[in-house]
Amino acid sequence: MVLLSVQGVTKMFGVNCVLKDINLTLKQGQRMGLVGVNGSGKSTLFKIIVGQDQPDEGTVSLVKGARLGLLTQHADIQSELTVYQELERVFEPLKAMEQKLRDLEARMAEEHQDERAMMALSEEYDRLTRRFEDAGGYEWPSRIAGVLAGLGLSGERQHQRVGLLSGGEKTRLCLAKILLQQPDLLLLDEPTNHLDLSATQWLEDTLKKYKGTVLVVSHDRYFLNAVCDSMAELSMTRLEQYEGNYDAFARQRQANLERRLKEYNLQQAEIARQQAIIARYRQFNREKSIRAAESREKRLEKMERVERPVEEHKVRFSFEARRRTGDDVLMIKDLSKGFEGRTLFEHFSLHLRSGDRVALIGPNGVGKSTLLRIIMKELPGDSGEIQFGANVDVGYYDQQQASLHPDKDVLNEVWDDFPRMEPDQVRGALALFLLTGDDVFQPIKTLSGGEKGRVALAKLMLRKDNLLLLDEPTNHLDMDSREVLEHALDDFDGTILTVSHDRYFINRVANRVIEMTPEGVTEYLGNYDDYLEKKRRLAQGEDDPAQGKTRTELEKEKRRARLARESQKALKQRVSDLEKRIADEEERIAALEARMADPATYQDAALAQSLAQDHRSAQQALEGLYEEWEEAALLAAEKEG
Repeated sequence: MVLLSVQGVTKMFGVNCVLKDINLTLKQGQRMGLVGVNGSGKSTLFKIIVGQDQPDEGTVSLVKGARLGLLTQHADIQSELTVYQELERVFEPLKAMEQKLRDLEARMAEEHQDERAMMALSEEYDRLTRRFEDAGGYEWPSRIAGVLAGLGLSGERQHQRVGLLSGGEKTRLCLAKILLQQPDLLLLDEPTNHLDLSATQWLEDTLKKYKGTVLVVSHDRYFLNAVCDSMAELSMTRLEQYEGNYDAFARQRQANLERRLKEYNLQQAEIARQQAIIARYRQFNREKSIRAAESREKRLEKMERVERPVEEHKVRFSFEARRRTGDDVLMIKDLSKGFEGRTLFEHFSLHLRSGDRVALIGPNGVGKSTLLRIIMKELPGDSGEIQFGANVDVGYYDQQQASLHPDKDVLNEVWDDFPRMEPDQVRGALALFLLTGDDVFQPIKTLSGGEKGRVALAKLMLRKDNLLLLDEPTNHLDMDSREVLEHALDDFDGTILTVSHDRYFINRVANRVIEMTPEGVTEYLGNYDDYLEKKRRLAQGEDDPAQGKTRTELEKEKRRARLARESQKALKQRVSDLEKRIADEEERIAALEARMADPATYQDAALAQSLAQDHRSAQQALEGLYEEWEEAALLAAEKEG
């Protein structure tokens, strides 16, 4: 059954058309994701569906009696109640029914001698009890507890006054209320904002079991893959629906674009061919040929023209390092940090090698961003050591964009950091991030979060550092921009340490995941899916695949994972570097063997022993280099193929 039908909806703001001839149908129980670049009209469409705004043309039809629930990006709630009391308000009708049951019980006790009165009261009591049970009257306290725990509002927070909550906590409270109300149509605008990974996972599981219909706007591609069975995209004022989750939508969209482009090119070729024939007929300048030309011209005029497919403008950029680091990039040992008597983390150790791509995950407030700021020397650590390797240049992306100067315009914000560049070069770099024309003269303080993020990424690209510290780099970026960022990091030759809640991004970028929790730090090889699988196996008591492995074997696994994430260009360079190191090591071994073959060497027992030890060490090093060369060469060949 169709629950929601949007037909021919058009919406103008002044002379700007935001939505044009939008058609959308949602069936009962369907879970649809709505995507599109920032400013494409997703929130406007939500407002029209719920009746907060009216379309200039078209209609919105909802099944009679269907209840709507809307979560906006900046949901706010004003109340003097506690969090728990505010959620209790959802169940006031149930509580009223429960009170009526208690009143009926009291009356039945009073009228127990009046058989007729007792009969009437008993029937009313039975009817009300069934209604109470059907409405989940005995379940509402446990439902509140479950939602509070899932969204991270349990414990002391549930007794906190609503007015004292942060903006993110108020949004979570609004989401909790909507989920408890269980509307027939649930409209969610960026519901995973302000949620950590565990709360997002809980929301996914809840929505997958939700009996109603869901329409969700989200930039979280992992979330859309897990929850949605259909997708819709708003692009250049138009809407198109797709079957399947986000990955299926991305494949279908690309296939559709290629098909339309092929149809357009074929038609253009046919038009050109017909025009050439018409021109030749007219050159003959005979009555018969002129009639033939006019006949073809009429058919050409009646041809239904295929529009050239146009994509939304996308950012396009790449990262490169101006020089290579040594194998050891960053060493952290026993680092600890706390604030005002509260420990964030302690005994944190990390060894980053060249080419590593490490993702830091964990609940909010555990100290992930603080760790990056300590590495950047913006904050002091309480104890521990931080050491950088040779030739390390550090680039830092701060999710708060604190390094941007609010009163500077975009052009000078970048140019002041790179004064040797020509103005046209700076504008060219900004154009890669869709900052063109008069956009470059806007003050930083007037930019949106996404625009500030693009300015920061432009500066990071121009620095050409070989170690990137990224704090939530996909925040404020639309999906297409996130994918371009992932491609840029795929081809980056350097080393990456990133804090992120974006599981899709972690899957694409990371070859190691480090989970920070109040209980400690745990490292997992692989990407986010590998991390989940390892957690699942440990939770079910299955054997840990790392048990019984030697340190050497574990180091080899880490090296293979690191190599697998490198670009083809980086792998080829690594193969070349390894061949040079192998040649140097072989020369060293040959020199040692020449000295060991000299009888005079053995007149000094200590010297002979030292040479023998050096020879063994060199042989072991050579074996390791050969092994690493073989792995890198095979991976380079696979990527080239």
